[in-house]
Amino acid sequence: MNDQVRAPIAPHMVFQNLIGGRERPASDGMTLDVFSPVDGSLFARIAAGTPQDIDEAVAAARTALDGAWGRLTATERGRLLMKLATLIEARADELALLESRDNGKPLRQSRADAIALARYFEFYGSAADKLHGDVIPYLNTHFVGVERVPHGVTGHIVPWNYPMQIFGRSVGAALAAGNATVVKPAEDASLTILRVSALAREAGLPDGALNVVTGLGRTAGAALAGHPGIDFLSFTGSPETGTAVQIAAAKNHVGVTLELGGKSAQLVFDDADLERALPTLVSAIIQNGGQTCSAGSRLLIQRGIFQDVVDAVAERFRTLRAGHPEREPDLGPMINQAQQRRVMGYLERGRNEGLSIVAEGVVCLDAPPGGYYVAPALLAPVPHDSILSQEEVFGPVLVATPFEDEAEAIRLANGTPYGLAAGVWTRDAMRAPRVARAMRAGQVFVNCYGAGGGIELPFGGFGRSGHGREKGFEGLIEFTTTRTLVVAHG
Repeated sequence: MNDQVRAPIAPHMVFQNLIGGRERPASDGMTLDVFSPVDGSLFARIAAGTPQDIDEAVAAARTALDGAWGRLTATERGRLLMKLATLIEARADELALLESRDNGKPLRQSRADAIALARYFEFYGSAADKLHGDVIPYLNTHFVGVERVPHGVTGHIVPWNYPMQIFGRSVGAALAAGNATVVKPAEDASLTILRVSALAREAGLPDGALNVVTGLGRTAGAALAGHPGIDFLSFTGSPETGTAVQIAAAKNHVGVTLELGGKSAQLVFDDADLERALPTLVSAIIQNGGQTCSAGSRLLIQRGIFQDVVDAVAERFRTLRAGHPEREPDLGPMINQAQQRRVMGYLERGRNEGLSIVAEGVVCLDAPPGGYYVAPALLAPVPHDSILSQEEVFGPVLVATPFEDEAEAIRLANGTPYGLAAGVWTRDAMRAPRVARAMRAGQVFVNCYGAGGGIELPFGGFGRSGHGREKGFEGLIEFTTTRTLVVAHG
């Protein structure tokens, strides 16, 4: 969205909140305009959720937890989530079109997100009855069991860059564990989450198990983060907002999983298989227009091959196209005008530092003139202390820096406040695990780069990248706590 415009509801264009199994307007009847990043046009409206709407959503979740949803067995919950997965997969094309219009990513990427969303619900649905407890040897006169139980009502603040995937990995795990949920999507990308929530009703989830309140972060989001009826929170977004969320939750003594971004490095040693590495070095920064927390935004190259690798990457960059997402370019527009200006501002700051843009892609001539397009840019060489090496640009900007040896590579890779992902490219079987284990990152890839991918793979970071883990079985455990049962029998 641009500057959000509040207006009376126009029913033919409005996507409403989902509270207690019913679609409802905001409590004050106000809406937010939804602008497509593709061409800047107004194409829908969403409810401008209020603190009252959050109150009602939390109450609906609590009612479900104490009622129909809470009475289901783990197996029954899992079957409902598996059914939802099937419905999502059957509508993947529909969801992809909606996501591309709302979010701006190329259609193939949006469809991949829809398929990943289905897989999240399939994975967590099948894992719902696998949360087994423990028996602890204690006194001969006592039986002690430890069971995994849901937190209760969980809040989920979902960002705009991967709304379907992050909804799936967060809400899918929470529901599988038995929690009732309240979701606040980003105001810039709410539409696919609302559509999937309608599919959840079709799949048979009891009313109130899944509630969605759209609106601004400073109103609906803040109300959810600080709500006394929330038992656990999941937030993905900027470090600054993550701090505010954690402070708000702390006042209610509520735990929070935070995934806050990164400045991830790919280390290319002089024995790397460049034919294999080059496509991934490029795709890891232009995926979703670089608007990816785990984007490979720093390219660290051993000095002896530095110029050769830069030249090869530059050659590929010059062929990259930013354009209309339905025409399958390499990347679509930025999410909004503010993000477009942010990325261009970083490039200008780089020029002011005296840095060189050695290669740029192009914005297609037929790209809609009102869209928020940015041509991908490669800068080299970039000093380690440059602002472009230290701060998350969140756009298609790749910086290349040389290193002398393994020790310097590790120092540079770990030399930012972030620690989300890293890539190591080498044929040396001794070096690969040694360097990988030296990375201060939640995910480390050797001779590949998954950009955080893999439903089964625990995901999260160190330092400014946040704490807690999502995805995989670790993500499921995150949405539970333990209860210890002590029974005297002698």
